[in-house]
Amino acid sequence: MSESYKALCNDFYVNQKLSLKMELPRTRETVLDLFERVRKLYPCMHNFRRYRDEYALENSQAQMPHRWAAMKGNYIRSGTVNPPTMEEAYSLHRNLLTLAPAYLSISPLDVDHLELLFGFDLAAGGNHDAIVLDALMRGSPMAALLDIPDTHVMECQPMVGLAVTRRGDYEIFFEVKTRPTNGGLQRESEMTVNTDRADPISIYLTLRKFGPITELSQLNDMLAMMAAKGEELIEQRVIPGLIVPIREALSSGNS
Repeated sequence: MSESYKALCNDFYVNQKLSLKMELPRTRETVLDLFERVRKLYPCMHNFRRYRDEYALENSQAQMPHRWAAMKGNYIRSGTVNPPTMEEAYSLHRNLLTLAPAYLSISPLDVDHLELLFGFDLAAGGNHDAIVLDALMRGSPMAALLDIPDTHVMECQPMVGLAVTRRGDYEIFFEVKTRPTNGGLQRESEMTVNTDRADPISIYLTLRKFGPITELSQLNDMLAMMAAKGEELIEQRVIPGLIVPIREALSSGNS
């Protein structure tokens, strides 16, 4: 399944975030003990880094799949880039959900929410926002609304969020993220972006499940549930509704 996703984009990745209600312990011994345990499971993950107040462990980006894990403030994140199978995509996430509570003194009361993100990067030049507008809104009332002479599209990053349950404890988000390029217009908030680099158009599917939970074992149950739903949504919604139209707009040279 993962290989078929990779055929649709330049990079495919699956990220996880466990968000907590209290700050994580940040002692030297605690951080190193957790990451050392992760390294034993994934020997290629031997690059330990610090980014401001975030600690991260990762393997070389030349090694595939690229895996990384990080902890900062009140959350733990992890990611797998270009996994050969979906089992490989979820492996690190499952292990972190099992290991982190013991090493970081996480209790069920502490869990705020668990988030799973599926990302697809499509290499694109030109005006990303114009490409997305043309791909997703051509012929729609929104496109007609924006058909104003002597104007240029400077931002088109659609995002839709859905509440799955009446309680609002399970959410799904579809998002398209554009970036300024040499062929497009920079937004004021992104004037420091290095436009010499070809940044992609990114398509995100994010699933978020809130607590409370009563047992830490429920975290892996939540991950399995969101993984299954995410793959279903990718096949039925994301590929036909977002990826294919944007790919077609790119291949036709629209900008």
